[in-house]
Amino acid sequence: MLAIECNYFTIPQNVLQMNVTNNNYADPNNLTFEEIKILGLLQEPVSVTVLQNNDVQNSSHNITYNPVDKVALIEGLQLELGKSYSLRWTLGTSVNEKYNCHPGPNASKEKCEQLGCVWTEDPSSLRVPYCYYNGPDNAYSVADVKYTSSGVTANLTFNKSNLKAYGKSTLPISTLRLEVKYHNNHMLQFKIYDYANERYEVPVPLNVPKSPESTVKNRLYDVTVQNKPFGIQVRRRSTGTVIWDSQLPTFTFSDMFIQISTRLASQYLYGFGETEHTMFRRDMNWHTWGMFTRDQPPGYKMNSYGFQPFYMGLEEDGNAHGVLLLNSNAMDVTFQPTPALTYRTTGGILDFYMVLGPTPELVVQEYTALVGRPVMPPYWALGFQLCRYGYENDTEIAKLVEDMKAARIPYDVQYADIDYMERQLDFTLNPHFTGLPALINKIQEEGMRFILILDPAISGNETNYPAFTRGLEKDVFIKWPNTNDIIYAKVWPDLPNVEVNNTLDWETQVELYRAYVAFPDFFRNSTTEWWMREITEVYTNPHNASKSLKFDGLWIDMNEPASFVNGAVGGCRNQQLNFPPYVPQLGSRSEGLIFKTLCMEGQHYLPDGSPVSHYNVHNLYGWAQTKPTLDALRNITKERGIVITRSTYPSSGKWSGHWLGDNTAAWNQLDKSIIGMMEFSLFGISYTGADICGFFGDSEYELCARWMELGAFYPYSRNHNGKGAKRQDPVAWNSTFEDISRKVLNIRYTLLPYLYTLMHEANAHGSTVIRPLLHEFVRDKTTWEIHRQFLWGPALLVSPALDQGAVAVNAYLPNARWYDYHTGEYIGFRGQFRNLPSPLEHINLHIRGGYILPQQSPANTTFYSRRNPLALTVALNDSQLAAGQLYWDDGVRIGKYKDKSLTFFFLFLQNILEIKVLHRGYADPNNLKFTRIKILGVTSTVQEVTVSQNGEVIQSPHAVSYNSQNQVLEITRLELELGKDYTLKWS
Repeated sequence: MLAIECNYFTIPQNVLQMNVTNNNYADPNNLTFEEIKILGLLQEPVSVTVLQNNDVQNSSHNITYNPVDKVALIEGLQLELGKSYSLRWTLGTSVNEKYNCHPGPNASKEKCEQLGCVWTEDPSSLRVPYCYYNGPDNAYSVADVKYTSSGVTANLTFNKSNLKAYGKSTLPISTLRLEVKYHNNHMLQFKIYDYANERYEVPVPLNVPKSPESTVKNRLYDVTVQNKPFGIQVRRRSTGTVIWDSQLPTFTFSDMFIQISTRLASQYLYGFGETEHTMFRRDMNWHTWGMFTRDQPPGYKMNSYGFQPFYMGLEEDGNAHGVLLLNSNAMDVTFQPTPALTYRTTGGILDFYMVLGPTPELVVQEYTALVGRPVMPPYWALGFQLCRYGYENDTEIAKLVEDMKAARIPYDVQYADIDYMERQLDFTLNPHFTGLPALINKIQEEGMRFILILDPAISGNETNYPAFTRGLEKDVFIKWPNTNDIIYAKVWPDLPNVEVNNTLDWETQVELYRAYVAFPDFFRNSTTEWWMREITEVYTNPHNASKSLKFDGLWIDMNEPASFVNGAVGGCRNQQLNFPPYVPQLGSRSEGLIFKTLCMEGQHYLPDGSPVSHYNVHNLYGWAQTKPTLDALRNITKERGIVITRSTYPSSGKWSGHWLGDNTAAWNQLDKSIIGMMEFSLFGISYTGADICGFFGDSEYELCARWMELGAFYPYSRNHNGKGAKRQDPVAWNSTFEDISRKVLNIRYTLLPYLYTLMHEANAHGSTVIRPLLHEFVRDKTTWEIHRQFLWGPALLVSPALDQGAVAVNAYLPNARWYDYHTGEYIGFRGQFRNLPSPLEHINLHIRGGYILPQQSPANTTFYSRRNPLALTVALNDSQLAAGQLYWDDGVRIGKYKDKSLTFFFLFLQNILEIKVLHRGYADPNNLKFTRIKILGVTSTVQEVTVSQNGEVIQSPHAVSYNSQNQVLEITRLELELGKDYTLKWS
């Protein structure tokens, strides 16, 4: 028998007792206990004391705690074998584990303690909450957990006795239901709702399988439901990484306040909108961002036009996942360095969808499979566009069109803002714009297109205004609940017979001159019919054909919905809805939810006739207007067309593009526009861009020139300007400015076949067009922080100059073979930052080795450029390989891409270039030919190139030239017909 019978370790509350019960053996190895691991510890031990015979011992140990696995590790101990010790620890809350218990305004010690929470003031740590939860418990426990092959169900029960702290609408609901569905191997849904009482749920349809399609063997995730306190844990099966862990003290679910937190897999989180951000990655250092659609120009911590409760998270190993909260109530999210995230919403239910990637690009593809693929724009919508608010008359627009033509600057689309309307009334024509119908017809004959603006608000102060009269007949307007009375606000329309004095302050002008307006309820079927008719009569005026405006696209603005009075003329009637118990951290928080919008009690009706309050669907207003607008546009024009919307919600991208709103002519807006576009890439809206040269304020020469260069690479490339600001279009400056604009837009137009192919890829497969570098190079952590450069698809790197006075750009070239777009030369470095020369007339562009870019000679409009010869640029990678694609159709037809289109695949290997047609559904009427092929990175001289078809060499009048210094092989004067297969070979 051993001399030590055993050591007894006992753990009463937060004490580890190590008692030697028999001590008749001295081990010769001087053994010591150096580390102790405690499993299942729900809270962090912030300090540990070692005692011997009740005397505190000196001990230089350290403590680490893993809150996900609930494991504490005490290392560096020196506890001698054969002696008795006790270890005592104090549980506490380290700074990173402080979850805000009083997120509302005016927190105080008294209010905090009433909630059962802890108040600690620490002025040194900015933004860390003073009021935080005492311990890990939340108010819900779990019962009846059932795991099946297709998901999990459980019941949640509220079990707190301290009810004094809650108001009626924030009193937690006593029993909740949890449902987890394993929809497929890379997507799951978890939903928490009140099964005893029906609550509002978001009426936005998502693409989920009718019954779960995942298999136990192939699922990328495992789900555990935790009890006491309740939590959900999702792990990535391949790595064991926990990507969702909501076993936290914050969980509560009441009628008007729902809160849930989760730990995050890393500090790298992207998404949530729409708000202006200064980085692509979210700052996790105690920041709260509100989400509520509002007519709010971009600004710091200001909730803007759209509502996008989606994020992508990176895990430390570069795997990526995405999470959507399908909720449409006013909301905010708090990021803290734990890292963790807290959602707070003011109604509805919790309905989460998670996609598992595992690459960032797959996350977006899986997310857009769920919410809907991005819309396919017509080819002309990829041309350059001009607009301003404040055109005086149609003559001004006509002169601009002529000046742009004379300067030979590529330009496809002209707009009219609300100036073209009579007193800003929808569906009317201002007497100063009587020549607009003829001008539109003229520019369309010359190969251009025209887009008109429409606002949702309809004036009720007119004696003869069919849009309002018919709206009343069709019962399309939002009303006060349980009455027949329309809610009236004020927006742009002016009263009849008033002379507007623009020198008065804004509030006075609104009071004196603005008409009472009604808001259409776009959820109703009757409204979509009414909207279609009103838009049709603009296009084909039934009373006077010469007033018909033959638009090609529609721009819908002010659809948050915006109002120039808070709530309604005369105020709102339901204090609780307009100033709910918790107002999220929005701009002008003290003004409640009605700031610059409609009363929250406004009554909408869903298509099935069920009533729903504006409180619940406010953030869906622009979403609900978008599809009816696209349907009307396509029905009227019989072409694909484009709709540009200001307000968005998940799935808006199926029907529209989006511009980033009323920005300012300032240098700091340049990189913010890149961030905004990359975020909307995540949200599944690929046709995006900012107002080039800025909307508010006067642009200046250098800023506008740099912005034209950057904006030439926005998918939606429009120079737009505000009323009262000086002109900033390309022909408003001097001949040098015109040269800069012409040069960069010619590059854009040359690359349009590649951009159009990327747009098709987005529409067919959900891939990104404006692509963050981390999507292609996620194994390179440097790319995780880059937001001043971006890619077009996988192959074109854009590194613009974004700073005043810049003569060079500090650009990062990731680990690939890169060629200078302008010279074709291999740049000779990779995986590092370099200062690249960037004189004012130059933008740095690089083509990635391994890719083939289809191109076409540019022209003044896409109508003419689409008739020009095609070309290929083949950029070889380190293995001397390259591949690429081209999607081609007539550029305007509506319908599935598979019908009337051509799809090509290009492959280069071992000195052979294959041009293969994968799908032949379209014959281009312009007898297009590939006439030029440029191959970058050819290391030895080439004298002869043969062209063959079906294995037979054919006659070809081409010429071959090789630049040994740049290693560029150019084959010109080719005649390779579009729609046929060819093979080019050389020795």
